[in-house]
Amino acid sequence: MREALHIVGRGYFFEDLRVGFKFRTHRRTITESDLASFVNLTWLTEELFAVADDSARVLKGRPVPGALVYSFAEGLLLPTMQDTGIAFLNAELDVKGPTFVNDTIHVESEVTEHRPTTKGNRGLVRFANHVINQRGETVLEYNPLRMLKRKPN
Repeated sequence: MREALHIVGRGYFFEDLRVGFKFRTHRRTITESDLASFVNLTWLTEELFAVADDSARVLKGRPVPGALVYSFAEGLLLPTMQDTGIAFLNAELDVKGPTFVNDTIHVESEVTEHRPTTKGNRGLVRFANHVINQRGETVLEYNPLRMLKRKPN
């Protein structure tokens, strides 16, 4: 009988986490192509995001929607819940500052709540997620409550 091998990229099970546990993701640079694709996909065609001329804007440069930043943060976090995440249940989201094309972001996360469900094969975990740019500025915060699998017996 062969020994079971750990699958690379599998997320955290409920038992792997405790309140106070912290981690960070890899980084991702947001490109002009990302902005154009996101605007076209979501139809967020506000001129702030869809028009390159910034001469009349307060914000100079190419700002990106907070929804894009949140979506990219969730993509960066995917390896932490791959094959173990069951449901995204709720979150409060707060945009703390602008994010621009060519900014590089990562997510710093901390477990703030950890409790089993009434069904024994899953648990609820809340995270405090901080999206940080290359200058060390927090540009977005959110606190998802996720349902995660428990380890198989």
